[in-house]
Amino acid sequence: MIISIFRPRSITALQNMIYMRTAISKPRNPIVIVPARMASVRLPGKPLADIHGEPMIVHVWRRAVKADIGPVVVACAENEIAEAVAAAGGRAVLTRIDHVSGSDRVFEALAEADPDGRHDAVVNLQGDLPNIDPGAVRAALMPLDDGGVDIATLACIIRSPAELNDPNTVKAALSIAPGAVTGRALYFSRSVIPYGGGPHYCHIGIYAFRREALIRFVGLKPGVLEGCERLEQLRALENGMRIDAALVDTHPLGVDTPADLERAREALAKQGIK
Repeated sequence: MIISIFRPRSITALQNMIYMRTAISKPRNPIVIVPARMASVRLPGKPLADIHGEPMIVHVWRRAVKADIGPVVVACAENEIAEAVAAAGGRAVLTRIDHVSGSDRVFEALAEADPDGRHDAVVNLQGDLPNIDPGAVRAALMPLDDGGVDIATLACIIRSPAELNDPNTVKAALSIAPGAVTGRALYFSRSVIPYGGGPHYCHIGIYAFRREALIRFVGLKPGVLEGCERLEQLRALENGMRIDAALVDTHPLGVDTPADLERAREALAKQGIK
């Protein structure tokens, strides 16, 4: 048996090889898909909740458009949402009403919006983040510059003890080198992780999937840890998929309750949206 060993002629040649792999693997044609449904236990009909004269889903759609990373599609379970998006000039795709997760809804909408597979990455942007910074939407793609990353997401440093101990604030255990702005996600939990003085990171539920990673993810069975923590992203980690996170400065306000809705109205009013 003959074993061939390829040796680059120089360090520069090796660096060029790495660069070419990264350049090829970096997404070139992403699409943003915003899943939305009317059924919400704590705030029924929240995609259409009024924020200064426009439905919340339209505010999210506008922020995604301003990110300017690719076309934006709202994946909705009901006609009312599609009509609101269309009235604002956006595109919506109706999906099955019985999807158990936003990722499944995004996957169905992707097949409808892009049947030819032109888009190589998909940003799953939650429909209840009306004050999301367009720059944060762009940052969600950053970790995919590394060809080894399957799924990218966002995180920010937790600075409030109340937030740190709140189980509704999802914490991320990240391996981030000093001075780096991206790092590998090792675990997500509603408990405080890691043990000790930190830094502690809050997970922001925006995901950028390579298209092939999304196809794989929606085909996986729910995981054991996913069931314990009630965190869908653990399914990916349990099955050996790599998730990296990009650090951003602020945590966008998620709207889950009437009180959250009031805070969102106040936040947008401060930004001049009335």
